[in-house]
Amino acid sequence: MTSFIDPLIAFVSANPWLAYMTIFLAALLEAVPVFGSVIPGSTIILALSALIPGGELKLEWVLVAAAAGAVLGDGSAFWIGHRAQREILSSWPLSNYPRLIAQSEAFFKRWGVMAVFFARFVPPIRAFVPITAGALGMPPSRFYPVNIAAILLWAPAHVLPGVVAVSALHHYAGIPHHAGIAKHVWILAVIGGALIVALATWTIRRRHGGGVIESATEPVRKKTG
Repeated sequence: MTSFIDPLIAFVSANPWLAYMTIFLAALLEAVPVFGSVIPGSTIILALSALIPGGELKLEWVLVAAAAGAVLGDGSAFWIGHRAQREILSSWPLSNYPRLIAQSEAFFKRWGVMAVFFARFVPPIRAFVPITAGALGMPPSRFYPVNIAAILLWAPAHVLPGVVAVSALHHYAGIPHHAGIAKHVWILAVIGGALIVALATWTIRRRHGGGVIESATEPVRKKTG
């Protein structure tokens, strides 16, 4: 495995802007309706944040990239909904996901402006609430302040766990940040753990559904014949 992680870390160290761009796009695409239901943006952000303690990436720029992507993604989705109004919710491709649209609308009607805040922490519904809020006529002056406040908490919540995990392993295992193979093993463990958690979460959703996200990512299949 270290034969894989060594070149990856070397590449990121030489081209950190690509890692920041990946984080930005992961946060952006996770906020796009439909795409956000399948893009593992949180996992990508968590995995790359494991490279911060070793100096390959800078904490402040990772936070900026994640927050900027989320702001642009949520803001664009809301503006599209705000301009198109309710008809966007019944247009393709959203028309293939009536259950998730209905759940997003119910979530928004129940919590009001706070739905914008809470949804940022609830995948995959966070990819649908901004456009739903816009389509249902929420004023931009109410949406953007709440959304940005949520993102300012969401970004550290996704970045810092990877940083803390790797830093703790370095500290308690007595391994310097630049201890070669041992360091890379710890980083790989954090990345692997993030992927396992993402896979487990996806499997549970698929098997059991429930609540806000019950089978919501499956498009409606039209009956034939």
